[in-house]
Amino acid sequence: MARDVRGTGSQFLNRKSELAKARHRNKLVFNDILIVEDEAMDADRLRATLRAMFGYDLSVRRATTLGSALDCVIEKQPDLIFLDDHLPPKDNATLTIPFLRRCNYEGPIVIVSGLLTAKRAAELSRAGAAAAIHKDKVDSGSIEEAFAKVAASLEQAKSEK
Repeated sequence: MARDVRGTGSQFLNRKSELAKARHRNKLVFNDILIVEDEAMDADRLRATLRAMFGYDLSVRRATTLGSALDCVIEKQPDLIFLDDHLPPKDNATLTIPFLRRCNYEGPIVIVSGLLTAKRAAELSRAGAAAAIHKDKVDSGSIEEAFAKVAASLEQAKSEK
């Protein structure tokens, strides 16, 4: 029998519930989220998870390239960006985050990466990402954990001002 490395189902649900409560306490409200992802299946899975978490009133836009992402940000600043770590032809998030910032986007960026390691997560954090999620672990629990990191980074930014 395979061992459940995440714990029991009730432990997972309790953790998810606590993270959701923390999001509400921190008053994290998202009305418009931009997903920058070249793979349709990955973008659709993330969109479906966000809709399950927040309902269909949430605006979820998608860009497939850095250029279209910049156009989306210029057109309307999203509340949050989920950014694929690797976009064709050979852009990675440490290179694309500065472009988003130059478009005056100051909000949180959550990186979604298929090659996420502790070292890569640290690099992404130094580049300005609020959180990072491995592509294989995009679920409501991981997204809630990312939102907890987003809340912490927003709180830190407030205290630095």
